[in-house]
Amino acid sequence: MPRWLRALRRTDDGTATPATPATRRTAALLALVAALGSLPWLLDDYSLSLAGYALALGLLAASVTVLTGWAGLPTLGQTAPFAVGAYTTALSADAGWTVGPVQVAAAATAATLFSLAVGPAVIRARGTTVLMITLAVGELTHTTISRLTSVTGGTEGLVGFPATEPWWGAGPPSEESAVYGYALTVCGCALAVTLLFLHSPAGRLLTGTRTAEARMRASGHPVDRYLMLAYTGAGALAGVAGSLMVTVRQYVSPADVGFEIAAFALLAAVIGGTTSVVGAVFGAALIVATRDWLSGIWPGYGPALLGVLFVVTVYLLPRGLPGLRHVLSRRPSHTQWRKLS
Repeated sequence: MPRWLRALRRTDDGTATPATPATRRTAALLALVAALGSLPWLLDDYSLSLAGYALALGLLAASVTVLTGWAGLPTLGQTAPFAVGAYTTALSADAGWTVGPVQVAAAATAATLFSLAVGPAVIRARGTTVLMITLAVGELTHTTISRLTSVTGGTEGLVGFPATEPWWGAGPPSEESAVYGYALTVCGCALAVTLLFLHSPAGRLLTGTRTAEARMRASGHPVDRYLMLAYTGAGALAGVAGSLMVTVRQYVSPADVGFEIAAFALLAAVIGGTTSVVGAVFGAALIVATRDWLSGIWPGYGPALLGVLFVVTVYLLPRGLPGLRHVLSRRPSHTQWRKLS
């Protein structure tokens, strides 16, 4: 009998048996896909473009979650491969390579090669030192992009390149809903691959490296190889996020890949729960909604609203959004209320 069907079997008293963690994750993912898929019928074009940008920022936050929550490498430098993927997509489109899967593959490859180059300097450090090294990598990348005016457009960025075609022969999308649909498809595929890896034996080895590195080394495990794999994989995920960001916004500049975005990605990972990849996407959505939508209602209060969001999350949900389940589970159920009364 399939696991999901066993979870729905009923006990003798008529109550359903508790769902397994895998069943809960599957149900949550299906609910998330259904909610995101319905947005084109619920939002206007501007709000839909913000949702597409939130998906790109969510993938960036997911790459931070992989490194910080799973590999134990806190990072402020994922904007570096994010920038590599973004500029690779913009330059590819300007050169005539406008097909979406080609752009995503090129962005992921370029970001992976970049992560392979800088990874050895990152994986040998731990704790705050990793945070400082990754911050330096991100700032050096940002400075280099700003100075290479002939290639990146400098501080003015790149604009005016052809729009992305979702598939071969599909042509550029004429409506915002089509752009959002492309972004949602790429984001879903990237998250699915990430979750499959994290919940595989390789992901368990990565968890062991974070929690018991000395024991893993004593057992003969190549810890540095595991961390390098995680770093390059997270870099590829950030590169895909950069490609999506360019597709959605049709513009890229150093301001889009600077320290502010790195801080937002880390904040989204904290809000979503440091080990929840899907939670990181929710965290990014909250940040984008607070910064770009609520600040439109209260102009000039964007940073203050983000500060309030962070403080409320830290105090009320120290485990992030996944901790909301534990908070709700402490509330008395209907049966308990009847016994109390």
